Amino acid sequence: MDLARTEVAPRQGFKRKAAARLGLIVVPVAFFAVFFAYPVAAIVARGLKVDGSWQFGRIAEVVAQSDVRHVLWFTTWQAVASTTLTLLVALPGAYVFARFDFPGKQVLRAVVTVPFVLPTVVVGTAFLALVGRGGLLDELWGVRLDTTVWAILLAHVFFNYAVVVRTVGGLWAQLDPRQEEAARMLGASRLRAWRQVTLPALAPAVAAAALMVFLFTFTSFGVVQILGGPTFSTLEVEIYRQTTDIFDLSTAAVLTIIQFVAVGAVLALHAWTVRRRETALRLVDAATTARRPRGAGQWALLAGVLVSIVVLLLLPLAVLVRRSLDAPDFGYYRALTREDGGLFLVPPVEAIGNSLQYAVAATAIAVVIGALAAVALTRRDAGRFVRGFDALLMLPLGVSAVTVGFGFLIALDEPPLDLRSSWILVPLAQALVGVPFVVRTMLPVLRAVDVRLREAAAVLGASPWRVWREVDLPMVRRALLIAAGFAFAVSLGEFGATVFIARPDNPTLPVAVARLLGRAGEVNYGQAMALSTILMIVCAVALLVLERLRTEGTGEF
Repeated sequence: MDLARTEVAPRQGFKRKAAARLGLIVVPVAFFAVFFAYPVAAIVARGLKVDGSWQFGRIAEVVAQSDVRHVLWFTTWQAVASTTLTLLVALPGAYVFARFDFPGKQVLRAVVTVPFVLPTVVVGTAFLALVGRGGLLDELWGVRLDTTVWAILLAHVFFNYAVVVRTVGGLWAQLDPRQEEAARMLGASRLRAWRQVTLPALAPAVAAAALMVFLFTFTSFGVVQILGGPTFSTLEVEIYRQTTDIFDLSTAAVLTIIQFVAVGAVLALHAWTVRRRETALRLVDAATTARRPRGAGQWALLAGVLVSIVVLLLLPLAVLVRRSLDAPDFGYYRALTREDGGLFLVPPVEAIGNSLQYAVAATAIAVVIGALAAVALTRRDAGRFVRGFDALLMLPLGVSAVTVGFGFLIALDEPPLDLRSSWILVPLAQALVGVPFVVRTMLPVLRAVDVRLREAAAVLGASPWRVWREVDLPMVRRALLIAAGFAFAVSLGEFGATVFIARPDNPTLPVAVARLLGRAGEVNYGQAMALSTILMIVCAVALLVLERLRTEGTGEF
């Protein structure tokens, strides 16, 4: 009798764990099914259905076009080049922020993240003012990079630098440096110790950062549209052009399918490689790993990183600020307080409050959905359905935001999902982009927690909820705050989908900036620069507060 009980207990425990994991994943699955898969499927069906019948032959017709193949090739190779260049430039910065302690570090960390939340149209305009005709480089040295691929690549580095610094640096700061020191004591050189000890531990975080950068550059829209001119076009730009300029929904639907398949293949490859490299890590308090630079080499590295930040990140931001102050007596800022019935039903300055409210709501949604998904995905021996959902979580970063925005308008217009007039529609669209950042930030840390700690707590009688609260939560609290910061940042700067669903009486900052940039006139351009400057300041303050909460509230990690 006792033997039978002992055999039944493990099976019951296994069933309870499986049921708990299934319960955790139900909410994220339902969220993505309703607010992502359904709208995207609706807009694709609208493009490929004619008189009630599917026109799948249209796919082969579009793919056979030489200009479409050229767009696909350019989209792919510029994304690979942008990702490689971003990793080369940003990985030294990730090391500096993780291992060095220097004055102004928290402020600089917040400043580094500001470019990531700027609307892509603003990033493109800033670099156009920097490297284009009449720009700063043209005035000083007669150098112009507009309508060249180099302007696009540099703008992508500017935009994605923070992704690598915060994703890789967040884990790097928690790795126990004594493991690398032990390898050096055994005779390994500094490079060999880093390559064989630290790099394998960082591999999942580096892969996650590279994946996010690739997806953002693969679907690049505003940067390519402004800096590339008529010469360069990505799939995202072509989808927008086919949808809004030519009104060819069938071609746009085919391009969306191509983009969807390409992103799915990349995500599948990423999931397979990461599962092969993940191992349990020894994590320590991040505050104990950072120290002041020692020796000329480390000071030179710190100086080099600071110079790269000034040149690649701060200089374009300074151009925006200078342009916003071209009018005397802060004329562009004062113009933001006046109503303009042609573009807005309210003064443009009200977009600031709207963006903050939407971003807070979107962050709450993204953290809840992303945390549930990350916990469900923690076990590496999960089933195929769970592993497949891991890849699907990243699809909102790779599917056209134009498609998602139009899909919201088409699909969510009938009861019980008639949300077109509801304020929650904007945070829902923004949360779709925030959830992948929450998952990718938390998942490497959750999987790095030694499973024996959870097993020991369970043996001592702790329930699954108490195991999470007592074991996992203290370890991932810092990662959770970083994830919340990323979700808040991307919500502030989300533009592609929001531009179609934000109401004229409740515009967001990116939408207001884009509308001002699209209207001729020096005053409109100056107001766009002024709003962009305000967005930078708001983001910098919010991220600085987050940094203080992270360092003061998470002393034990």
